[in-house]
Amino acid sequence: MAEFTLELNDDQKQVRDWLHGFAADVMRPAAAEWDEREETPWPIIQEAAKLGIYSLDFYAQQFFDPTGLGVPMTMEELFWGDAGIALSIVGTGLAAVGVLANGTEEQIGTWVPQMYGDANDVKVAAFCSSEPDAGSDVAAMRTRAVYDEAKDEWVLNGTKTWATNGGIANVHVVVAVVDAGLGSRGHASFIVPPNTPGLSQGQKFQKHGIRASHTAEVVLEDVRVPGHCLLGGKEKLDERLARAREKAKAGGGERVKNAAMATFEASRPAVGAMAVGTARAAYEVALDYAKTRVQFGRPIIENQGVAFQLADMRTQIDAARLLVWRASWMATAGKPFTSAEGSMSKLYASEVAKQVTGQAIQILGGNGYTREYPVERMHRDAAIYTIFEGTSEIQRMVISRALAK
Repeated sequence: MAEFTLELNDDQKQVRDWLHGFAADVMRPAAAEWDEREETPWPIIQEAAKLGIYSLDFYAQQFFDPTGLGVPMTMEELFWGDAGIALSIVGTGLAAVGVLANGTEEQIGTWVPQMYGDANDVKVAAFCSSEPDAGSDVAAMRTRAVYDEAKDEWVLNGTKTWATNGGIANVHVVVAVVDAGLGSRGHASFIVPPNTPGLSQGQKFQKHGIRASHTAEVVLEDVRVPGHCLLGGKEKLDERLARAREKAKAGGGERVKNAAMATFEASRPAVGAMAVGTARAAYEVALDYAKTRVQFGRPIIENQGVAFQLADMRTQIDAARLLVWRASWMATAGKPFTSAEGSMSKLYASEVAKQVTGQAIQILGGNGYTREYPVERMHRDAAIYTIFEGTSEIQRMVISRALAK
């Protein structure tokens, strides 16, 4: 187990600089165009694949970094470049985490590579959990999975929403109800292989921010998947459901882990790192502007009203990064989040991103409110961090429950 450190090693610094160069030279010049087009930036994903940034190998290297800092470092640099394009590049990772958190070794080896494809034939994947009536309230999920024992197949029916890459993905990971009587404890995750009949894209959403990332409904109508597409396998599912039923009869007791929540728990510090990247980008634009914008005969950074805002912005960004790095290290080191440290990192970094990008607009004044400067887009993008993968309100609930134990 690596010791917690605040210093990147030489290899990590080299990767960070490489990612920063891609973000600065490829992503940033294209950010405004793809934001306006509201389309998946396939050429940029292709370029990332050719360079090895969008690949299973690179993702695995960062995921298994013994210090835990590989993933947050990667997320921060890419989202510093542009949040919408970055989410198109890393969105597949949530589906991959869903398989890593719940699948067998064979399932991981079979399906995760198909999520990425290769540099000559790029693919994406989608994690489908939220529903029109079941966002934060996962117990309200209605998508059903029924086992057809005669054919050893699961039949899925329902509608998922807010799915990144939904409908355009090569592989979909779908969370569905297998025992409605158990509430959120009766859920399981399934792989829907490429070109499976019955799966289609519903509404594609036009969003306030992260417009270059494809977000849509996924409609499942009598979708049949082989038994081996149940993540973790049926024997493990039956054992888990049996425990949940016994605990329900006994009046509660120890909580049984939910399939979707296992994925979100693993990804929350990474979302915090995304927020840090966006906040840092807006702060740097505001800082440069304050140093060069002259009013009343001097740069506006010489005015305390501006200088103190920048001081607060930098302090908040660094504090958010520290929370993200701590949670990422703890997860890699196998240390439990006894005080909901993962949720803490996501909550604080998300709120900081919204605040810092708003302050950046204020420092730029009228210029900041126009699309000629990127802070307007960054502010729109930052709004998503307090919403997806658990709202700020849900994070506070998770933290408060941990404190009450």
